Amino acid sequence: MEIIPAIDLIGGKCVRLSQGDYSSKKEYHDDPVEMAKRFEDAGISRLHLVDLDGAKAKKIINGEVLRKISGQTNLKVDFGGGIQSDSEIQKAFEFGASQVTGGSVAIKNRPLFESWIENFGPEKIILGADAKNRKIAVGGWEETTEVDLIPFIKDFAAKGIKYVICTDVAKDGLLQGPSVDLYQEIMEQIPGINLIASGGVSSMTDLEELEKIGVYGAIVGKAYYEGRVTLNQLSTFNS
Repeated sequence: MEIIPAIDLIGGKCVRLSQGDYSSKKEYHDDPVEMAKRFEDAGISRLHLVDLDGAKAKKIINGEVLRKISGQTNLKVDFGGGIQSDSEIQKAFEFGASQVTGGSVAIKNRPLFESWIENFGPEKIILGADAKNRKIAVGGWEETTEVDLIPFIKDFAAKGIKYVICTDVAKDGLLQGPSVDLYQEIMEQIPGINLIASGGVSSMTDLEELEKIGVYGAIVGKAYYEGRVTLNQLSTFNS
């Protein structure tokens, strides 16, 4: 299982929110590049970089941070937040993203998202499937749609999507454990999908449980920043 640390950006700094609520913002580090280097030094190879300012503005705001991390580390960066046009996705790849995550755009402008899968290839595009009570949530999770989570993923798997980041919004940032049953159900119903679990990881036990059910990757954010898991512990998954 790939351990994928998350860096969420507001104003160019590392922050975490709880359940996507911007008023719950907690700042952890003012130098995301330094933080990314720390992850790389621990033997981690991937990074989940989210432009929270961009998610609000519907365009990339923290592109310079992406450019610096891509230029100064060998991390494979998956980048998301506010990418809703051809020019913005182009920009993300020019700034050095290895993959781009699209969530809201897959709901709001499905033909555009499908064209990205076709034009850039399924290795480059990650479907962001964020859910509240099994319904897709978009726009920084401020809006819950009537779209059911599993059929939504299934539809895009049929269009060639290989990678899916699934966040159970109810769990995110609360350190209460991930939605293991939900992930298991997704993988049973959509075999062959590379499922990346996100939200709720609070301990090594949670990560071991996710590894046991066979998810492709697990995103770790607050658990690391709050000292619940250490870089040394996380690096054991890569050994």
